[in-house]
Amino acid sequence: MIKAGKGRALRIGRREFVKIAAAASARVLLLGTHGWVARAATGDSSRKRLVVVFLRGAVDGLNVVVPYGDDAYYEARPTLAIPRRGDGAVVDLDGHFGLHPALAPLMPLWRDGTLAFIHACGSPDPTRSHFDAQDYMESGTPGIKSTPDGWMNRVLGVLPGHSATSVLSLGPVVPRILSGRMPVANLPLGRGAARPIALDNPRIEQAFDRLYDGADPLSRAYQQGRLARARLIGELRQDMIAADNGAPSPEGFPQDAERLAGLIQHDPSIRLAFTALGGWDTHVNEGASRGQLANHLAQLGQGLALFANQLGPAWDDTVVLVISEFGRTMHENGNGGTDHGHGNVMWVMGGAVRGGKVYGNWPGLGRGELYQERDLAVTTDFRAPILAVLQTHLGLTPTQLATVFPDAPTTASTPWLIRV
Repeated sequence: MIKAGKGRALRIGRREFVKIAAAASARVLLLGTHGWVARAATGDSSRKRLVVVFLRGAVDGLNVVVPYGDDAYYEARPTLAIPRRGDGAVVDLDGHFGLHPALAPLMPLWRDGTLAFIHACGSPDPTRSHFDAQDYMESGTPGIKSTPDGWMNRVLGVLPGHSATSVLSLGPVVPRILSGRMPVANLPLGRGAARPIALDNPRIEQAFDRLYDGADPLSRAYQQGRLARARLIGELRQDMIAADNGAPSPEGFPQDAERLAGLIQHDPSIRLAFTALGGWDTHVNEGASRGQLANHLAQLGQGLALFANQLGPAWDDTVVLVISEFGRTMHENGNGGTDHGHGNVMWVMGGAVRGGKVYGNWPGLGRGELYQERDLAVTTDFRAPILAVLQTHLGLTPTQLATVFPDAPTTASTPWLIRV
């Protein structure tokens, strides 16, 4: 008996119930809408992979990779600027740019040449709406709202040997960047990763096993998902027991990043992965070397460093992109924060990256150099470094690149960022 609103009950027979549940469960297994991932027993032989971390809310790129060599930066931010020297000083990168001190755990990657930044990078669309800017960055078509799918879903569509198990979305729902015709699996990490679902009930499990014991596509998808879930939950439980000594794993990006690395180690058929982190919309009390932004960056930096270390040799086959929808204003506001801006900084990490360098055409921070006299200008279309990764790291052809980013600049795919 199923509730049908205001205490009324809708009575259905056992056969109808099984049909309804079967359709819903097949969708869960294939699309991951219940929040657990189904992985293939075997996958693409290629081990090259791309991981995208989206910082939702527009991170302050000028306080992430700090232009400490530019006096205008300090004039515009009397309380928010990261100091050149002394307590909480910027961590030097190249004599002009420096890293926020909360990101110091990433400096070994910078020194060994597997971390790079592209400054003054962003969308050519001028919107300062979080909703629109995120949509454009995830669809890969700035200024066009009618695009039906996300660019990572289109990447999945052109990868050889692709399947729903080639991509992993970390979060409760499939995001815009992975939406589209290609099925995608998603997995909530932290405390919700191994939460039981209806199919874990032995009686329901046996009923569905009998229902989907055929060789048709839906049955194969169900069987594949069942086996993959069992493997995944087993690996997660082993990891949690070993790492936490029996205590429940705390929520937080460092733990999730380390666990993602473990999943990739266990299953090299994962080609694409995506996760998003919120809390970057710092209109009020942003802080400088310490404070709100610093606390978020500390968690992010620690998580990325753990991810790289945990991957071990697989780091050589991995590229990580850290992106955000736009930057923030050059000048601090009256509330100790910054407002919606334009240009930002993209992070690129991995064994294949030509790192140890801040890329991009730096426009400067003088009043006449700022976008609309208030923001860091965009001199690198955000699609350019992504195309470089897709071309040189994942090996996509020009035709495939045009499918992923149909309206990108024709020179965007120059493979300057990735080692051949």
